Amino acid sequence: MQGCCALRVGDTVPDFRIETFEPAIGGFGEISLEQMKKGGKWTILFFYPADFTFV
Repeated sequence: MQGCCALRVGDTVPDFRIETFEPAIGGFGEISLEQMKKGGKWTILFFYPADFTFV
């Protein structure tokens, strides 16, 4: 299986950058997987396609 979404449980996720909404500043920001890893905490990634509301 090839393509952008061929990850399985236990695979290493490639680094990425994503735009986020930051409620503390009331605006948008950006974060990367590398930044999250440096925090030394677990990171849970989930995707909720086809909905343009904030989760």
